[in-house]
Amino acid sequence: MGPGDNGQVTSPDVPDLSALRPRLPSPLQEAADERFTRRGVRLLLKRDDLIHPELIGNKWRKLAPNLTAAAGRPIVTFGGAYSNHLRATAAAGRLLGLPTVGVVRGQELAERPLNPSLARCVADGMRLHFVDRSTYRRKTDPETRVAILRAAGAQGAYVVPEGGSNALAVRGCRALGEELRGQADVVAIACGTGGTLAGLAAGLGPGQRALGIPVLKGGFLGDDVRGLQAEAFGGPRGDWWLDERFHFGGYARSTPELDAFAEDFEERHGVPVERLYVAKLLYGLVVLVEEGVFEAGGVVVAVVTGAPFGG
Repeated sequence: MGPGDNGQVTSPDVPDLSALRPRLPSPLQEAADERFTRRGVRLLLKRDDLIHPELIGNKWRKLAPNLTAAAGRPIVTFGGAYSNHLRATAAAGRLLGLPTVGVVRGQELAERPLNPSLARCVADGMRLHFVDRSTYRRKTDPETRVAILRAAGAQGAYVVPEGGSNALAVRGCRALGEELRGQADVVAIACGTGGTLAGLAAGLGPGQRALGIPVLKGGFLGDDVRGLQAEAFGGPRGDWWLDERFHFGGYARSTPELDAFAEDFEERHGVPVERLYVAKLLYGLVVLVEEGVFEAGGVVVAVVTGAPFGG
């Protein structure tokens, strides 16, 4: 196989993911919140953050099929300095005995002390390779990718894209929608690369809609979701839409208002609120219910895709 070739591999080294004892289906719990109940709307939390203590939420759903397909080969993937995906991949490597390489956006980071997120990756055995931002933006170009893999010493590795979103991951996330069939009118999720939304929408039943809250600004995610569904299923699947208003300035950006909201939600419901994704999702849902977007008598499910780092 060529560098980064993700073709089907038959190997006795396919990891036994069941040995990690994932909690599936993940729990679904009521969140009695007067901001919703006064509008006649029920809010439920899909606790994907409880699937596994280290391969949390949609990271399990996206990584599991790729770990199987890697068939024991080293895994190389991509992310920024605070990437949840990098941390999950590093943890998976440690748990399953697989070598991992993380290609990190920002050559300048190589000259600085590692932040807690990247330090955790290293502690879990991931070898980090830093690239300049211009090269990183071109990482999906075949020639650039080959050059990055060669420089990282990962020519024979199995490549998982940034955020873990590829056709295998999207098909893996379809199970999330299937677990929620008949349980809600709207299922909402925070989005980075769009892979979980693409699979979720495909798994939901008739009359159900999926809502994506992007945590990055830019307005590009709709095309990405459509492209992922075409790659995974051959065309569009399910009923979904995006609301782009709640990114709070972009990935890993926040404001005092968002922090205060997250702390208040934690106090109300006793659920840890991860700040990069989940806080923005829940904030967006409160705004939308107050705007009357959700019909009275309806049920909204918020997918809790992660837990606070270090929590």
